Amino acid sequence: MLTDGIHFGFGTFGFPPLDAHVVEFQAPAEDTPGRLSWTAKQDGTPEERLDVLHAWLVEDLPGGRVRVLTQETQIGRPAAALATERPNPMLNGHQAWLDGLIGAAAE
Repeated sequence: MLTDGIHFGFGTFGFPPLDAHVVEFQAPAEDTPGRLSWTAKQDGTPEERLDVLHAWLVEDLPGGRVRVLTQETQIGRPAAALATERPNPMLNGHQAWLDGLIGAAAE
């Protein structure tokens, strides 16, 4: 479970596991969307370094619907190289994350 200030690690998009840190966590409440953002870094040579910020907004909507808005920024040569690939693994990977959230919520 992710909460404010927690450190965690994960691997994605073929990168080695990244060290991540939750920098914002607000549980959803009535009329208030939930918010989550985390940073992740990968140290190493200039060809390996990566600095990421990912933010999520989860909002209840009428009719039992949920809106998930996500934004991400990545700085580093690995991210720049990934951005040139077609089809775009970032877009497809983020869609897979959202599909996973839908599956988990449906359980």
